[in-house]
Amino acid sequence: MSEYKQLKSDLTLHWIIVGMMLCMLIAYNIICHFFAAEIQIEMAEEQRIFIRTVFYIIAIMLFPMVNLLRHILLRLNQTMPGNNPAKNRYFMTITTTLVVIETVGIFGLIMFIFGDGYNTLYIFTTLGTLGVFLHRPRYEEYRQIIEALKLQRA
Repeated sequence: MSEYKQLKSDLTLHWIIVGMMLCMLIAYNIICHFFAAEIQIEMAEEQRIFIRTVFYIIAIMLFPMVNLLRHILLRLNQTMPGNNPAKNRYFMTITTTLVVIETVGIFGLIMFIFGDGYNTLYIFTTLGTLGVFLHRPRYEEYRQIIEALKLQRA
């Protein structure tokens, strides 16, 4: 089996996690469209604007912070001693970064529940989708972890 096919095979579970995250974002939108009347609560406009602003600030801050977290975790994957295989190390990195960035999509659901419109839901969903795209598994990163662990054990 070629190296590329082996790497692709190793990352199957990683891609399943990406798919689950995207399905969750889609589910938030479906829930909001079909159950809007049941789940929305009335909140004062000023409170909603304040919460929405805080969520936008958090979302803007999360993108570079998660990128830094991913960078740190990737370096730790390459340098930490132990018998944990590269596949498991990279899986934890991908899962951690995706879970953190998925919260941006949840902000849209929360704002919709608080009485905001579909526009806010779509904006946060799009940002969440962008975050999932940016933090998807990459074959090159995984290969670098494998190579670093080989050198470490040699």
